[in-house]
Amino acid sequence: MEAKNIAQFIDHTALTAEKTEQDIIQLCDEAITHQFWSVCINSAYIPLAKQQLAGTSVKICTVVGFPLGANLSAVKAFETTEAIKAGADEIDMVINVGWIKSNKWDAVEKDIATVLTACAGKPLKVILETCLLTKEEIVKACEICKALNVAFVKTSTGFNRGGATTEDVALMKQTVGDIGVKASGGVRDTETAIAMINAGATRIGASAGIAIIHGLQDVSSTY
Repeated sequence: MEAKNIAQFIDHTALTAEKTEQDIIQLCDEAITHQFWSVCINSAYIPLAKQQLAGTSVKICTVVGFPLGANLSAVKAFETTEAIKAGADEIDMVINVGWIKSNKWDAVEKDIATVLTACAGKPLKVILETCLLTKEEIVKACEICKALNVAFVKTSTGFNRGGATTEDVALMKQTVGDIGVKASGGVRDTETAIAMINAGATRIGASAGIAIIHGLQDVSSTY
């Protein structure tokens, strides 16, 4: 796989609290230079990113209900609407893990559906936080997402005790079929990124996008 091809899998990410405006400008510049699919940023930085990315093909992805997912559904929907108004092209929402653990599956479905409606046609990725779920819960959450026809299911926020695993990516892909799968959390090198793609990931969320594409010359893959 060539660098330019793997770059189109990557949401180039900067979500930690200490990121400055200069960090976001650099993130956008890197995304333009390396032709990443998008930058994934907190919504306060959408106007800045929109300015930096004007006239380019790089998209703006933002997060909703991040990182815990325990917001009121109406709050998640409001976040989504305002983010899209500001210029977001894609929305990554965090599922309500507590409701899953409480077996409140109808509430989980309604929560996702509420945000999906607010997306008004923009792609929605649903973050499952797989490290906190059983395999059965991952499957059931994916089945709900598939029924609602969201754009992607996503493994992780990267802010919890574990990130993406190839096992979980494969299970998610097997369950959702044609829906996208985003592997995020702990994907920091080329080998891991390619392993996730081979397992079924169609998008990679990573703050280490440059390291991933720079390592390609050292990796042989039959992908």
